Amino acid sequence: MTHEVTNQVPPLTGHDVSADPAMVEGVRREGADWALGELRSLGTLAGSARAQEWGRLANEHPPVLRTHDRYGNRVDEVEFHPAWHELMAVAVEHGLHATPWTSPRPGAHVARAAKFYVWSQVEAGHGCPISMTYASVAALRHTRALAAEWEPLLASRGYDPGLRPAAAKRGVLAGMAMTEKQGGSDVRANTTRAEPLGDGTYAITGHKWFNSAPMCDAFLVLAQAPGGLSCFLLPRVLPDGSRNAMRIMRLKDKLGNRSNASAEVEYEGAVAHLVGEEGRGVRTIIEMVNMTRLDCVIGSAAGMRHGVTQAVHHATHRTVFGKALAEQPLMRNVLADLALESEAATAVMVRLAGATDRAIRGDTGEGALRRTALAAAKYWVCKRAPMHAAESLECLGGNGYVEESQMPRLFRESPLNGIWEGSGNVAALDLLRSIAKEPDNLDAFFDEVDQAKGADVHLDTAVREAKDSLTDSATLEHRARQVVERLALVLQASLLVRHSVPAVADAFCASRLGPERSLAYGGLATGADSGAIIDRVGTKIA
Repeated sequence: MTHEVTNQVPPLTGHDVSADPAMVEGVRREGADWALGELRSLGTLAGSARAQEWGRLANEHPPVLRTHDRYGNRVDEVEFHPAWHELMAVAVEHGLHATPWTSPRPGAHVARAAKFYVWSQVEAGHGCPISMTYASVAALRHTRALAAEWEPLLASRGYDPGLRPAAAKRGVLAGMAMTEKQGGSDVRANTTRAEPLGDGTYAITGHKWFNSAPMCDAFLVLAQAPGGLSCFLLPRVLPDGSRNAMRIMRLKDKLGNRSNASAEVEYEGAVAHLVGEEGRGVRTIIEMVNMTRLDCVIGSAAGMRHGVTQAVHHATHRTVFGKALAEQPLMRNVLADLALESEAATAVMVRLAGATDRAIRGDTGEGALRRTALAAAKYWVCKRAPMHAAESLECLGGNGYVEESQMPRLFRESPLNGIWEGSGNVAALDLLRSIAKEPDNLDAFFDEVDQAKGADVHLDTAVREAKDSLTDSATLEHRARQVVERLALVLQASLLVRHSVPAVADAFCASRLGPERSLAYGGLATGADSGAIIDRVGTKIA
């Protein structure tokens, strides 16, 4: 018997992904406890072998572009494996897309964020069109007629793939096309043109270097109109059933996010509708961008949660040197440190979702907090995700380097949210511009952080240093990353001090804000209660 299998870790299936203390407690705090039943139902599906197989298949069989049919007609269709459609159907049926916009219930955006967090742990790529559909409503509301026409379809819980006129479908999805090859983040350098057609529509001509999810039913597009850079809604299929003049040139061959299609496209006089006013395209589409930035934070938090869950599960069931790997002191230190990072990301994610929900409902104070806190979290949480994924993978040793473990997929996905909707420098500079233009945003941020004042000496010191770091305006742009990192950390620490267990809060403040900070995971001080911290990952998954 040379192939007897021993000391191998059983599959992590049959569990409830929503059994996450930090997430559940946050949902309750932010007023969405009414959604916990649906969260459990979605979490049970997310933990099933069936759903995990969907995630595997969707990545093993990436989308394929069909530019022409067998007769030579241009069709520009993207084909997906059936597993992709299963993932999408679950996401839409559970309202992970635009459904909260039509709900009068307080906490609707919090519930949606929590469901997005849970379901993203199955497979992250399909979250792209779901996220953009969610975010598109914020921009469309700049033009009431368009919002009235499209919002009910965007918010529908009916997943209806295929290219047909929007009015003939049970539900539609929205994408985005901002980036051009000569400009990147500098969208004001865009050259795509929008020419008025005289009937209220425009003809769009030009090229987009990144078109996210080209199989969607409509796209928010930036183009140069007579009045300057403007935002447009460009449908894939026109009301008469003909294909709009949007040509998919190729699909991107990406590092990760392989289940999802990203494309280069050309417009040859494609028909589009103005959203907002001419010349105010950035101001209009930034409403969408801010919503997708929230999903970048949620997606990174979900990846961290998935990574530490896999690491704890493996270490619990793997025996090394006569005892479980999770009982080895240094491994416990690493697992606890990963758990701290994950919980801090989850706590700030749920708080931002709550601020978003209340801001949409008219709370200006929560809107001001969100403006600063979202930029800080987008920078820091997304920046930490690749390091967290790498360390989680390493906890599985060589087994984690094998595709069957899911960990390589997690690792390849981890840098994306740091790039999407503005890379690290863009997010950091955006925060500085926000507080320069609207000092009340910074006041709202520190009002939130100061609710933990006096509870931890490391936090109090870090808050003073964060405030001092903003006083030297001459060097502020050069120091932007340091400043924003510190702001993100004090916000996370404040939330953990107020809402988590002492073991988590104390260890986070000491390891992230204290004088003995470690640059690698697994550097918690000897006084850290690793067992209590790891327990927060959840007993049902270990």
